[in-house]
Amino acid sequence: MNAPGINETGLIPPLVSSRLIFLSIALSFLSKREFTYISGPITVFEKFFSRKEAPLTGAPPVRRLKTYSAQSGYVYQYYYEGQRPFRSAGETGTEFVFTISADRKTWRPGKVFVGDPAIAAWESAHGRELSATERYAIGKMALFQAFDERATPALMKDDVHVRDADVEAIVESLGL
Repeated sequence: MNAPGINETGLIPPLVSSRLIFLSIALSFLSKREFTYISGPITVFEKFFSRKEAPLTGAPPVRRLKTYSAQSGYVYQYYYEGQRPFRSAGETGTEFVFTISADRKTWRPGKVFVGDPAIAAWESAHGRELSATERYAIGKMALFQAFDERATPALMKDDVHVRDADVEAIVESLGL
């Protein structure tokens, strides 16, 4: 007769089997994950601990569908979804979010980033602050400019970033 537990077949205790299942799931997840160093620690659990985007504010209670005929020949339809502050790579500002379509079937988010340094440069050059409505107008006109300059609607998946010179040109075209 063998000693107890040696060469005997039987069931694996639930505590051990649950830990083995957890380990196998964790290992399969981690083996698919690419380990990269980005000037700091490994970002393995990035999706679990990353910051959530701030909620959108400033949207009208009822969304209004608007249309813009671009110089590229496409007719875009869009909704204004709202705005939120952003911080990216040391830059801060306001992110204006739109939902846009060129064919009325496929809709995608369109984001316009208006950086605080671009606004501050204009404000210091002209000696006055831009109101929230004027900042929204800059974001919306930058979206229209992207509609005009980008050859196809597929290129609208890229975000729009407003530069200092863009702010100056947009404000001048609005007559502010």
